[in-house]
Amino acid sequence: MINVDQHMTYMGAPNDSYDYSVRLTWKGLEIELVKIQTLLTTINLSGNNFTGKIPKSVGQLKGLKQLNMSHNHLTGNIEPSIGNLTNLETLDLSSNNLTGRIPIQLATLTSLAVFSVSHNQLEGPIPTGSQFNTFDNSSYEGNTRLCGFPLQKACNSGERQQVTTPSGEEDSNSDENGLGWKSFFTGYAFGAVFGLAMGYLVFRTKKPTWLVKLIEGEGHPRLKRSINNTCISYQRRRRRRN
Repeated sequence: MINVDQHMTYMGAPNDSYDYSVRLTWKGLEIELVKIQTLLTTINLSGNNFTGKIPKSVGQLKGLKQLNMSHNHLTGNIEPSIGNLTNLETLDLSSNNLTGRIPIQLATLTSLAVFSVSHNQLEGPIPTGSQFNTFDNSSYEGNTRLCGFPLQKACNSGERQQVTTPSGEEDSNSDENGLGWKSFFTGYAFGAVFGLAMGYLVFRTKKPTWLVKLIEGEGHPRLKRSINNTCISYQRRRRRRN
């Protein structure tokens, strides 16, 4: 008996292409491909009357560049695992019966150029950030309960959401670093003022006796003598000048 798992091979052709043609929508344009290149990583399941939910396993297709599941009868929420498809350039889920919110994970797809969830039953705020700032109203039309940019319907304060992108993390780190620098400069300024004030007091009193007493309490004998001699010499020089 042959173990299929150990002898799996991919279909191939001498010129790395297949000789039949297919029509598909690529980045919003309907085109006909006479030969399908093996490098073309797209799944087009549009117009097949499919029912049920989008499977979670779709998030494992990491090399996928286009996913078109429009014009079916899909139900349930948009699968958040689609946010794992970092190479995805086109996502078309329009004309289904999808409900719930647009997953915030989709806003991390930095290669996404074409996006449509129009004519579903989606609700809530549209994610912001990254490519979602470039899509227009046509991507969301037919979903009367959606709100937020680019729609004219504003979201309530409790509905607003923001996506945390790598740039957002950098901003957060910048804030933290900024707080650290503020603390540093605040401490530095306080120390400078304190030092100037102490220097002024020493200058006015002629001899920093409080410093001598502080060191005499715990300091090394040799250090005590050195400081005493320094203070005496300083006092003598002041008298000569006066």
